[in-house]
Amino acid sequence: MIKAIVTDIEGTTSSLSFVKDVLFPYARKHMADFVRRHADEAEVRAQLEEVRRRVGQDLDLDGVIRQLIRWIDEDRKITPLKALQGMIWETGYREGAFTGHVYADAAEKLRQWHEQGIRLYIFSSGSVKAQQLIFGHSDFGDLRPLFDGYFDTRIGAKREVEAYRCIAEAIGRPANEILFLSDIVEELEAAKQAGVQVVQVVREDQASWPGCRQARDFGEIDLDSL
Repeated sequence: MIKAIVTDIEGTTSSLSFVKDVLFPYARKHMADFVRRHADEAEVRAQLEEVRRRVGQDLDLDGVIRQLIRWIDEDRKITPLKALQGMIWETGYREGAFTGHVYADAAEKLRQWHEQGIRLYIFSSGSVKAQQLIFGHSDFGDLRPLFDGYFDTRIGAKREVEAYRCIAEAIGRPANEILFLSDIVEELEAAKQAGVQVVQVVREDQASWPGCRQARDFGEIDLDSL
């Protein structure tokens, strides 16, 4: 019986286009100015030092900015980049530049599962801050009270089996009582190898995986059939 659900964001609860066409360009446009304005603040400074550590070079500030922009253009899932993007997006949400896109079926089903006592979690390559922002400023209001926790790349890469073992341990439930929802085959394969139950949410043009159940939206997910 499913006791906890872990869901991806991009392509699962939220549209790919929102992340790629709204959030990423906004962060790219504002990255240089944000870094220059906040470089002396402890939280930002720590991430800039992590960029230098990752590349193995003592980059000056302009060099760090160029590296961050390069990682954005390459769609790299690197923790300091994701942390800084989250800080920039916070300003955008706060100023009303955009709201967090969440599919109506996802919002409805998440509320239903929460009311049923199922514990809900997010696992995304975006930082925890970015995750909380998209659900805190969603098209359906503040959805953060629905969730018991958030996981990002600090717990492991989404295509690595060990990440899902660590998540099960953190949640405190046997892996077979946890359901993972994603649109990405490689993530689903890793979760399944860790003993987690999986459903692929196939909303757009994703390649389907015959190794698990599929659903076109959250409304088609039947926990009793798992």
